[in-house]
Amino acid sequence: MPARFWLFFSARTVSVLGNAFGPIALAFGVLALPGTTPTTLGVVLAAQGVPQLGLLLLGGVVGDRFSRYRVLVSAELLSGTAYAGLAAMILTGWAPIVMLCAAAFVAGAASALLLPSLTGAVVETVPGDSLQKANGLLRLGTNSARISGVVAAGATVAWLGPGVALAFDAATYLVAAGLLSALRLPASVRANRRDLRGDLRVGWREFASRPWLWSTVAAAGVINAASTAALGVLGPVLARDRLGGAMAWSLVLAGYAAGMLVGVAVAIKFKPRRPLPVAILFTPALALPLLALGFVAPLPLVVLAAFGAGIAMDIFGVLWDTIMQTEVPADALSRVSSYEYLVSSSLKPAGALVAGHVAVQFGPAVGLLLFGGLMLLAAAGALAHPAVRHHPPRPHPGVQS
Repeated sequence: MPARFWLFFSARTVSVLGNAFGPIALAFGVLALPGTTPTTLGVVLAAQGVPQLGLLLLGGVVGDRFSRYRVLVSAELLSGTAYAGLAAMILTGWAPIVMLCAAAFVAGAASALLLPSLTGAVVETVPGDSLQKANGLLRLGTNSARISGVVAAGATVAWLGPGVALAFDAATYLVAAGLLSALRLPASVRANRRDLRGDLRVGWREFASRPWLWSTVAAAGVINAASTAALGVLGPVLARDRLGGAMAWSLVLAGYAAGMLVGVAVAIKFKPRRPLPVAILFTPALALPLLALGFVAPLPLVVLAAFGAGIAMDIFGVLWDTIMQTEVPADALSRVSSYEYLVSSSLKPAGALVAGHVAVQFGPAVGLLLFGGLMLLAAAGALAHPAVRHHPPRPHPGVQS
């Protein structure tokens, strides 16, 4: 692998290490504030999700128009600033809901800037025949970091408080920005474009012309909304009430991350003849931890269910990233990725808001069962689409490596 890949690898690993602290620290930090409820947490998470939806398309245009490593540096710096603000509020106890939502909004905007450029940046760091290996190695590093991060986050929240955990998260974004600032990606896929609407139209045409792409991404939108509701709101509430708090919840997330690590190890060598339908076959397993939590299974069984879901998640993820990178032209990849993220994230704020109300009205266990069933229906719907079910591997002739 080229040296620039390992620099990119290091930056992503550090960023994810700190980011693993975020969900646990934010959830338990908000829930510990005086007068807050699960609905409050849902509102804060929705505030983070809304700018992702509103700015993702712009992030895709920026990623295709400007140097991607500079875009990534800017996004990491913005994330560091947002989480530093959240840490300060939780640490001082001065945390008006409006200010929490404002900081979460900035974090969501940074994510909208970062996500579309990640897929394209990988294409620019390795030769085309090494993409699946590169995607696997990246997930291997980030999943290892995620395991360490969620375990350390649970301990940090339990012993030092969520504010300290959020401060650590903020610091890692700044370290990642420093590493990425040394990265120099080639500019071969850049074009001198100044027409924003034209850029968006091209990205939409590339996205909409591939039924296998938009049908899979539509199903992912439902699955991601259910995951946000479960892992962002309902799971932490149930963990606080019945499983033992932040440390128990961190073990569940660690099981998930450990499964992702195993999934990557499989996916690096796994080369099915028809990767897309095979990848979709793994997605029903994502509902396992939701169902285990909903039935209030013992903690070890919940962790085991999360482990199985993690394996499925990263087998799907590595195959999906490679399909995208080989079938979508490199000079449109950030824009197509922005439409992908927009559709797949479109229901996340609604999921967070609905989850808060469901937790209050019916209890978190009922909500987890409902959202787990929704995941299963979405996975079945994706596989039922002929464009997905019969999709063969067809490398795009215009891909640049």
